[in-house]
Amino acid sequence: MNPYEKKRRWKFFLLIFAIVIGTASVFYSNSFVKKMEREEQLQFQLYVKVTEQTFLMYDDDRYTSMIDLIRSNTKLPVILTDSQGEIISFQGLDSTKTNYNLEKKEGITYDPLYFKKELFRMKKQHAPTPIIGLDGTVWYLYYRDSPTLTQLRYFPYIQLAVIAVFLLTAYVAFSSARKAEQDQVWVGLAKETAHQLGTPISSLMAWVELIKSRFNAEDDPLIAEMENDIKRLEVITDRFSKIGSKPILEDHVVYTAIYNFVQYFKLRTSDKIRFEITGDEQVRAMLNVPLFDWVIENLLKNAANAIDNEGKISINIAENLAKEEVLIDVTDTGSGISRSKFDAVFQPGYTTRKRGWGLGLSLTRRIVENYHSGQIFIKDSEIGKGTTFRIILKSSITYEPTSGAPA
Repeated sequence: MNPYEKKRRWKFFLLIFAIVIGTASVFYSNSFVKKMEREEQLQFQLYVKVTEQTFLMYDDDRYTSMIDLIRSNTKLPVILTDSQGEIISFQGLDSTKTNYNLEKKEGITYDPLYFKKELFRMKKQHAPTPIIGLDGTVWYLYYRDSPTLTQLRYFPYIQLAVIAVFLLTAYVAFSSARKAEQDQVWVGLAKETAHQLGTPISSLMAWVELIKSRFNAEDDPLIAEMENDIKRLEVITDRFSKIGSKPILEDHVVYTAIYNFVQYFKLRTSDKIRFEITGDEQVRAMLNVPLFDWVIENLLKNAANAIDNEGKISINIAENLAKEEVLIDVTDTGSGISRSKFDAVFQPGYTTRKRGWGLGLSLTRRIVENYHSGQIFIKDSEIGKGTTFRIILKSSITYEPTSGAPA
C-alpha cells in the first residue's frame, strides 16, 4: 500500500469516527430533549388542573393562595383565551412587553403584536387545551416550549458546527505548516542534487573532448549523441537549481518549445510509439523552457509507460482567444485512468508502478501552477483507451476587442 492510499484510508477512518461521535451526541441530546418535553407536558397538565380549579372555586379563599403559588412556580409561557380568541390571562412571557391590564386603565399600554406572535407560536407548537366553567363557558389554554428546551433542541447542531469549524481550521493550519515543511525539503533536495550533478557533468564534458581529440572523432554521430545527453544533464541540473527560486519567464512560441523536446525524447523511446504534434504553430506564452520541458517530459514518460506495446502520443496546441489562454492537450492510447483517481495521480507518492516514486506528476503540477501560473488536470480518460492531460497557460499575446463592421 503506497503512502497516499494509507493517508486516504486514515482519512476515511477518522471521518467514520467523527460521524459516530456526532451521531451519538445528537442522539443523546435528543433523548434528553424528549425527557424535558415530557416534564414540561406534565407541568402544563398541572397548570391546566390548577386553572380549572380556579374557575370552579373562584369564591373559595381557602385554596386561592395555594393555587396562585402553584401557578407562579410554572415557568412555561402560557396564554389563556376565550372562545373568540381574546386573551384573558398569560404567564411566563417577556415582562417588558406584557404591560397588559383588563381594566384598560389610562396610561397603561401593552404590545399587542407581541401577544399575537406569541399566540401564533403556541398554536403552531401545541394543540390548545379547553377548559369548561360551571356555566358552560369554554376557555382555551395555550403553551409553548420553554426557552431552555428550545435552546437544547439546537444545541447539538451548534456544537457540531463549532467542532467542525475548529477541526477545519486546525486541518488547514496543519496542512499549511506541513506543506511549508515539504516545500523546504523539496527545495533543499533539489539544490543539493544540482550541486552534486555539477562535478560529474564537468568531468563527462572533459572526457568527451579528450575522446574527440585522441580518436579524431569530431564528426562521429555517437559522440554527438553523447554531447546531447551531457547537454540534457546540464538542463536537468539547471532545473533543480531553479526549484525554490522565482524562475525567469520569457516569451516563447509554444509549438517550437514542445517540438524541440519531442525530437529529443522520441529518439530515447520505443520505436513502436508514434508521436504527433498538431494545432496552432504561432501561439505564444511566457515560459521558462527548462522547467516547461520538465512538464512535457513527465507527461510523455507517463504516456509512454501507459502504452503496453504499440501506441500513439498526440500533442495538440490551441488558443482560447476570448480568455487569452493557450491550451495544450497531451493524449495517449494507453491503459487509461479511472475517474476516481483523476486528482489522486497528482498527489506526492502516488504511483501505479512497482518501482516508481510517484513524484513526476506532483512536480509537474507544481511547475505549471506555482511557476507558470497555469493549470493542469486530466481532461478525459477511459480505461483501455487512453488519457488526455490538459495544460492551460496564459497567452503572452493580448488581443484588442474588434470594433463593429464598417457601414
